[in-house]
Amino acid sequence: MQKLVSSLLFGAAILFSIAAQAQPVERLIKVIVGTDHDNWTYRAGENVNFSVSVFRNGNLLKDVRVRYEIGPEKMPATKKETTTLKTGTTTLPGGSLSKPGFLRCVVIAEVEGKEYRGLATAGIDPDKIQPAVENPSDFLSFWETAKTELTQIPLDAKMTLLPERCTEKVNVYHVNIQNFRIGSRIYGILCVPKKEGKYPAILRVPGAGARPYAGDVRTAEKGVITLEIGIHGIPVTMDVSVYNDMMASSLSGYWTNNLDDRDRYYYKRVYLGCVRANDFLVSLPQYDGSNLAVTGGSQGGALSIVTAALDSRVKWAAPIYPALSDMVGYLQGRAGGWPHIFDSNNPQNNTPAKIKAAAYYDVVNFAKQLKVPCLYSMGFNDETCPPTSMWAVYNAITAPKELKLYLETGHWTFPEENEAVTNWLLGKLGK
Repeated sequence: MQKLVSSLLFGAAILFSIAAQAQPVERLIKVIVGTDHDNWTYRAGENVNFSVSVFRNGNLLKDVRVRYEIGPEKMPATKKETTTLKTGTTTLPGGSLSKPGFLRCVVIAEVEGKEYRGLATAGIDPDKIQPAVENPSDFLSFWETAKTELTQIPLDAKMTLLPERCTEKVNVYHVNIQNFRIGSRIYGILCVPKKEGKYPAILRVPGAGARPYAGDVRTAEKGVITLEIGIHGIPVTMDVSVYNDMMASSLSGYWTNNLDDRDRYYYKRVYLGCVRANDFLVSLPQYDGSNLAVTGGSQGGALSIVTAALDSRVKWAAPIYPALSDMVGYLQGRAGGWPHIFDSNNPQNNTPAKIKAAAYYDVVNFAKQLKVPCLYSMGFNDETCPPTSMWAVYNAITAPKELKLYLETGHWTFPEENEAVTNWLLGKLGK
């Protein structure tokens, strides 16, 4: 009974973690913001008009007071006003941008003492957005040297069966393998089809933070080996409170740890850890020897691109709203990617050493190296990974690429988006 309770509690924690990144919860008052172009896309210099409607119970809410801000995303607003919507709807002139970027309108309605928020973001020639980050002349040699050093470290893989998580068709393991130096580990949940045979594999790389993982059992049941990893060198089966405590202490702000040194920056072990996870996957006797894909969202979107660029064994990548993209955009007066280390709130990071080191880890520079097909998915309303930064990456990809736009999504995904990504991966893997 105790094992059952523990299993149920773990499952609830995982579901909560997933829900926290899923489609926003419905609210009583809905503030709907759109643009006068169905595709939310404009040319430089073209005027943008934002439509605003406030609903309750499916009907326009009359005489509702709203305040709104319009301006380039993540930058100070160029227009701030308060007005009353007599009929519950109006059109706001948003102005224009003279160069490629994104213009955002945020509207907050005040109803019975509570605030309700909505937004829309217009893309201005997004396919012309160019990266702000520089590409170091020794970028490729730096990472080739790092990968060569990684090959000298024994894999030393350890697998522990998790009987309570296994299904009729899939065995589930907690695994840990040696990372980029002796004693450094990377942990994950491995799911392997029970039926004898050879199978393709998917590496699932994580979003930011720290949490337990359940593994991708559902995909494994379709005949695919899956490995879902954490990045912090700690087991991924502990109680969620342990990770919360670590994020408040030892892992707080890990994304800037040793940022001034390209050889000691936190993400070096993370990027190499993704390659090492593939070392483990391709070593499995059940692996089919040729079909390997990688996917993830946010930080995981970044790691998807990085892994596919560093590891030629990867045949397909499906990044969703990638972070760590064109991070120095802020230093050129426009939005930069998560974790926003160079925005106006972090002046301490605006140093030559940190700017130089960050370039070796910026997803833009990995995107330029991609040689495999990529399914790229994102939305215009993302306030965590600004679309300016994500388009800078997308435009840098010269490999075969497909773009799935879900305009109104922020830092979350529709079920249909998740389904499209999964179906694309399974199709490439022959499933």
